[in-house]
Amino acid sequence: MITCDVKIARSFISDEDYITAHGKTTLGYKQVADKSGPGSEWLGWRDILADPNDAILEEIDSLAASIRKEADIFIVCGIGGSYLGAKAVIDALSSHFSSNGPEIIYAGHHMGGKYLQELLQYIQAPKADGSQKQVYLNVISKSGSTLETALSFRAIRKLMEEMYSDDASKHIICTTSEEGGILNQLIDAKGYRKFVIPNDIGGRFSVLTPVGLIPIAVAGIDIKALFYGAVAAYNRYEEDNEDIIEYTSLRNALHKAGKTIDVISCFEPELASFGGWIQQLMGESEGKEGKGIFPAVASFSTDLHSLGQFIQQGKRSLMETFLIVENSFSKIEVEELEGDDDKLNYLAGKSFHDINKKARLGTTEAHQDGNVPIINLTIDALNAENLGELIYFYELSTGVFVYSLGVNPFNQPGVEDYKKAMYRLLGKD
Repeated sequence: MITCDVKIARSFISDEDYITAHGKTTLGYKQVADKSGPGSEWLGWRDILADPNDAILEEIDSLAASIRKEADIFIVCGIGGSYLGAKAVIDALSSHFSSNGPEIIYAGHHMGGKYLQELLQYIQAPKADGSQKQVYLNVISKSGSTLETALSFRAIRKLMEEMYSDDASKHIICTTSEEGGILNQLIDAKGYRKFVIPNDIGGRFSVLTPVGLIPIAVAGIDIKALFYGAVAAYNRYEEDNEDIIEYTSLRNALHKAGKTIDVISCFEPELASFGGWIQQLMGESEGKEGKGIFPAVASFSTDLHSLGQFIQQGKRSLMETFLIVENSFSKIEVEELEGDDDKLNYLAGKSFHDINKKARLGTTEAHQDGNVPIINLTIDALNAENLGELIYFYELSTGVFVYSLGVNPFNQPGVEDYKKAMYRLLGKD
């Protein structure tokens, strides 16, 4: 379960400004709840939680189980919301150094030629025993024409057709729109297996659809626990939205007070990619019409040795949100060393989790003294259910906050501007 502690941030806001912000976010919540705001046709990410489809979860679980038995490599080919949500959950809940399933590799999320060339070489290189690697590819795109993804997909599927000949179609899964677009043409021509991205769910809100659930399930993570964690959060906030309103009201008031950067910080490296998913969700939703709070991501204590100075004493244009895991998920402790030649015996018997916690509390104290408004979002343990809750918390609060600014949370006109310029320079009609 998520707890939201806003006491530090609240001390930076006057009662008058908070009341004003509270009124705006209450209206923003109403626009989400009754689908009365601009872009309301994109609120399907709420509908799938209000009326869960267990059949699609079962279908994905069944497919993932068969892939896990056969695959050495599973490639997730997509960009933005087509891969960030899956990567966030997989990185949070998988082992750092080993896997009991296929290796998860990402492609189509940039146009780096060196990366793609080395990926193609890697997947076609034989295993240690001389046998061919078993590679599965999941390409994710509503249109099928997003350049980064389409270029990688073209190269990888060509190689897979060479590797597997007529069986290549059995190794390729397409997650795309129900109809239309280039991918659907290829599905019809090649016989690829298809999963549908709901028409009313945009990419950055799609992690709990086949977009995110297929890779997450292939990684061996319990997608039912993840999905129903989000369902539990949906039901809870339908009954009591106080945490959402309070959180978004403070962000609205801080935005009005000139806070233009939200440093999303975590002391658990497992959550670094989750911060990346939040960054896209917020950045693409908020950053319009000269409004919004820029979502920066920091992984502490690592980044305290690079960004810490600026956060502590730089321009006071930032706020900070800590993502906190309360209970330890490792048992490693500092052992007492005879002679104490490194002078660390004062930590003997303490767990690394407890040391990390003290580092966080010390950082909170220092940053508060440095006039940084801080919000703490805490989950009791790092597991699929809690991550599902956190996903919905951020989806809902993003929609509410952006509506409170008087902006459509669900379009991204600036992204289309860069694409138009890029295609013109590349000579596309």
